Amino acid sequence: MSKSPTPKGTPVQRSPSDGVPEGLQSPQHSTPVSGPQHKKRISSLLQSPSFREELDVLIQEQMKKGGSSSNLWALRQLADFMASHGSPATLPVSPSNMMMVTSINDLHGWEPGSLVKGERLMRCKLASTHRLFDLYGWAQISQTLLTLRVSKEQEHFLVLPEGLAYSEVTGSSLVKVNLLGEVVEKGSTNLQVGTDKFSLHSAIYSARPDVRCLLHLHTPATAAVSAMKSGLLPLSHEALLVGDVAYYDYNGVMGEEEDRMELQKSLGPTCKVLVLRNHGIVALGESVEEAFYTIFHIQAACQIQVTALCSSGGEHNLIMLDRAIHKPNPTGTVSWAGSTFGPLHKSRTGEHEFEALMRTLDNLLDKPIRFRWCQVCVAATR
Repeated sequence: MSKSPTPKGTPVQRSPSDGVPEGLQSPQHSTPVSGPQHKKRISSLLQSPSFREELDVLIQEQMKKGGSSSNLWALRQLADFMASHGSPATLPVSPSNMMMVTSINDLHGWEPGSLVKGERLMRCKLASTHRLFDLYGWAQISQTLLTLRVSKEQEHFLVLPEGLAYSEVTGSSLVKVNLLGEVVEKGSTNLQVGTDKFSLHSAIYSARPDVRCLLHLHTPATAAVSAMKSGLLPLSHEALLVGDVAYYDYNGVMGEEEDRMELQKSLGPTCKVLVLRNHGIVALGESVEEAFYTIFHIQAACQIQVTALCSSGGEHNLIMLDRAIHKPNPTGTVSWAGSTFGPLHKSRTGEHEFEALMRTLDNLLDKPIRFRWCQVCVAATR
């Protein structure tokens, strides 16, 4: 059956299988699929805020479902590429921040049998402390550890495994070990714990049952002060805030019982600051908050001391503070909780400051709740 000729200028109707929408003119007048206009449309779509929002939601869903690391890595690479080649980014674009897409509180759906009461929150706090060390430029790859005692009854401790950067630490990646450094719960990785690194912490925890958290800092300033015969000088208010300081000639290992006894003798029953000669400084705390509060002021005090000694020409040109006159703020604070006439609430040392730092971590990101950095106290207890 013959077809009637199509009037000139009339649009040609094509089936959907041809891949060309209805209403287009004959093929010789259509735009090629691979033409510049098509590429421009694709580029515009990829750089649109709505597409980035969808990509972000996809990343979060994969994290919640426990998607494979290769899938998450590919999505993060795509997000990072888009952020660095398009308009103002929704996701962080700094190379050191690539792993910050991962939430600290990644414990949802992770149910190892060895978790004790409150361990989820403690894991999130210690992981947050690692992120803070990275933020302040204190992260080390040498013989330093940040550890937390999670159970006094069983003497179990959380520690960072070897091979993870401080910027990568999450609640589930921390390894739980016993007093000998033997793994009790390996966490979400297959990485090992350096028993030699942990031996110092093990000795301190054995000597001081009151201590819950140890933070070892080995920055240039703290290492410099630990190498000075004078030790930490009372040059600043920060130096007075840390209280009494103990000194120990540390040789890098704590394998012998004699070394442990000497450490216990040097540390005493109440001291919260331990200077390891030529090996930095360790802060001891009854909580993560107290330990970080102490180490923060130690770093500031050491930086002030190094700067003052360099610029003054020597210790004899410096003014020392008299501890009897220049007294630091009392440990802990008592403040009103709730309304103005609400009940009194006694907070532990560093508690309010640590909460503020958690909010600071959140505020570094465009969408803090999305990554749940400072939500650890709420989310970890759900």
